[in-house]
Amino acid sequence: MSLSKQAGEFLHHLPLAHFRPVLLDSIKGYSRHMLTRDISAGLTVGMVALPLAMAFGIASGVPPEAGLYTAIIAGFLISLLGGCRVQIGGPAGAFVVIIYGIIAQYGLSNLMLATIGSGIILFFMGLFKLGGFIKFIPISIVIGFTNGIAVMIGLQQVKDFLGLSIAKMPADFFEMILTIIAHIKTFNPWAFGIALTSFLVIFFWPKGYSMNGPQWKRWIAHLPGTVVVLILSTVFVSLFNIPVETIGSKFGGIPQGLPELRLPEFDWQSAKQLYGAMLTLAVLGSIESLLCARVADTMTDDRHDPNQELMGQGVANMIVPFFGGIPATGTIARTVTNIKSGAFSPVAGMVHAVTLLVVILVAAPLAASIPLSALAAILVFVAWNMGNWKEFVRLKRMSLSYKATLLLTFFLTVIFDLTVAVEFGLVVACIFFLIRMNNITVVEPATLPFHMPDTVEAWHIRGALFFGSISKLEHVTDPHRLMAANSAKIVILDFTDLVNIDNSAMDQIEVFVRALHRHHHELIIAGASGHPLRQLERTGIAQALGPNLVPDMEFAMARADIVLAELAEEEKKEQAALQA
Repeated sequence: MSLSKQAGEFLHHLPLAHFRPVLLDSIKGYSRHMLTRDISAGLTVGMVALPLAMAFGIASGVPPEAGLYTAIIAGFLISLLGGCRVQIGGPAGAFVVIIYGIIAQYGLSNLMLATIGSGIILFFMGLFKLGGFIKFIPISIVIGFTNGIAVMIGLQQVKDFLGLSIAKMPADFFEMILTIIAHIKTFNPWAFGIALTSFLVIFFWPKGYSMNGPQWKRWIAHLPGTVVVLILSTVFVSLFNIPVETIGSKFGGIPQGLPELRLPEFDWQSAKQLYGAMLTLAVLGSIESLLCARVADTMTDDRHDPNQELMGQGVANMIVPFFGGIPATGTIARTVTNIKSGAFSPVAGMVHAVTLLVVILVAAPLAASIPLSALAAILVFVAWNMGNWKEFVRLKRMSLSYKATLLLTFFLTVIFDLTVAVEFGLVVACIFFLIRMNNITVVEPATLPFHMPDTVEAWHIRGALFFGSISKLEHVTDPHRLMAANSAKIVILDFTDLVNIDNSAMDQIEVFVRALHRHHHELIIAGASGHPLRQLERTGIAQALGPNLVPDMEFAMARADIVLAELAEEEKKEQAALQA
C-alpha cells in the first residue's frame, strides 16, 4: 500500500470535525424581516467597532488602519465561516498586550508570521475537535490573566491620556513605570482634559437598549458613547487647533482605499523562535472566542459549534495578515451590542464589516484630526470593563487553590507575559487538583462478618487511585506484610466506590498479585465497574484473577470461603508429600 493511501486511511479513521459554517443553517427560511434586523444590527455594531478598531490598532503598536482592516476582513470571515450565529470578530483588547510584546521582541513582519501560524493552530484545534477542551481551563486562570491584561492596557494608555512626550512605550511593566515617571514633566493639560472628559462621557452615557425611561434617553442609548466622544473631540481639536497629538500627526492619517495585499518577509531563523508567540495567540484567541460564544448562547438561548468557530477563526487569522491586519478573535462587547440590536444571523456581522469598509472609503481623511487622548480614554474604559475587579474582593471567601491560581496568573501576566502566567497557573491548578483528589481518596479497613477468620482481610477504596494517591495503597500492598506469621491468606479490595484508576495504580496491584501468589495467598476484587473494570480487563488482571473478580462484597465472602478451603486442601497435600 502506498504512503498516500495509508495517510488517507489514517485521516479517514480520525474523528475530524465537519467544516460547516453556521451561516448555512441560519439562512434556511431567511426572511425580509430577518434581513432588516441583521442590517440594522450590523450598522449599529459597525459604529461601535469603528473607534475600538482604531484604538486597539494603535495600542497594539501598529497604525490605526491595521485595526480597521482586521475588523473588516477578519470580522467578515469569522461571521461567514464561524460556528456562532451572532458573534462579532475583530481586534480585541485581550490581544493588545500580546501583540505589543511580539512587535517589540520580534518586529512587525514576524507578527504577521505568528498570526498566520496561530490561525493554522486554531484551524487544526477545531478540525480535531478540541473546541470542548477549552472549558477545562480553570476560571481562576481566565480571570487572573484577563485582569492582568486589563491593567497592562490601562498602563499603556497613560502616555496618551496625560499627553506625555514619549516616542515609544516599552512592553515591560517596570520599564513602563520608569518611563512614565521619567517623562511626567511633559504632561499636556489639553490632552488630559480631552481624555478625562471623554472617559466621563463614555462612562455616564446611557447603556443598553432598555425601553424604560424618557424618549430622549432611549434614543441616545442607541448611539454609542465612544462614537460621540470621537466626533466631539475631533471637532473640538479641529476648530480650536488644540495642541495635542492626533492620528494625523502620529501616523499621517488613514489611507482612503481598499487594503493592499502584502507578503510578509520570511526569515527562517526568526520564524523558528515564534512557536511560543503562535501558541499564545492561538490559545488566547480560542479562549476569548469560545467564552464570547458562550455568553452569546446564554443571551439568545442558542448553542454554538465550538469546533466550527475555531476553524472559522483560524481561516480569518491565516488571511488577515496578508492585508496588513493583526490577530482577531470574538469580541464580547461588540457581540452583546449585536444581540441587543436584534441580530438574527451571521449576516449582521458581515454587514458590520461592510459598514467599516464604507467608512474607510468615504470618510478616512476625517480621521486625521482624531486626538490620541480620546482614543486612550476609550481604551481605559475598555480596560475598566474588561477586568473582573469584584473577584479580588471575593477572594477572602474563596479556597486557597482559587486564590493562588488567580493571584499568580494575575501578577505573572502583569510582570512577565501571558504565556508564562497561563503555564504557571495551570501547573499550580494541577498541583492543587492532585492534592484535592488525594484528600478525597480513602483506603480503609472494611468490616467483615463475624464468622470470617482472621486469615481474611478486606479494604474499602473510595475516590480515585492515580499516581498522586497510590501512596494510600502502599500499606495494603506492602510485600513485607506477607512474610509475617499472622498475615492474611486472602486480601479483598472493595472497588464499589472507586470511580477511576490509572496505570500507576494498576501496576502496583499487578505487582501485589504476583507477590501474593508467590506466598500462596490470593487477591479478590469486588464491585469493580465502569472505568476500573475496563482497566482491569485491559491490563489482563481481570483474566488473571478469574473467579476472584466478583460483583460485590457478598460474593467476595462466598468466594473467600471457597478459596480458604482450596488453600487448606493444598496445604494438606503439601504436608502429606513432605511426610511421604
